[in-house]
Amino acid sequence: MTSRLNPYVNFRGQARAAVAFYQAALGGTVQLDTFAGFGMPVEDAAEKDWVMHAQLDTPAGFTLMVSDTPSSMPLSPGGNVSISLSGDADAELSGYWNKLSDGATILAPLEVAPWGDKFGMLTDRFGITWLVNIAVAKA
Repeated sequence: MTSRLNPYVNFRGQARAAVAFYQAALGGTVQLDTFAGFGMPVEDAAEKDWVMHAQLDTPAGFTLMVSDTPSSMPLSPGGNVSISLSGDADAELSGYWNKLSDGATILAPLEVAPWGDKFGMLTDRFGITWLVNIAVAKA
């Protein structure tokens, strides 16, 4: 039996675009279901084709889930959560950084940090903060 912990990010009408962006940045496959597809009621008929649940599974083993929050429910975009990508695969992690940077606000450029690793932080075009830490071999 396996357990896992993965981020679940909520949007308001942007989940479909967000998961497509993350798929382009991270690779992988997306499974997507709408409120209408599950026969779930929404107060605003314009929201019936919004994403009730989408899951991105990447070749690197990442799982990211997203959904749209109907306008009848409260939403705090970005909330108090950030998504962190880390490891020692410099080319792979730098590639994710470059793709996530498209349309982002760079909070800290991807460069050598005081602790010796490459580190960068950005808020993407959907308001989600990403941290990338690339471990550098210590001498």
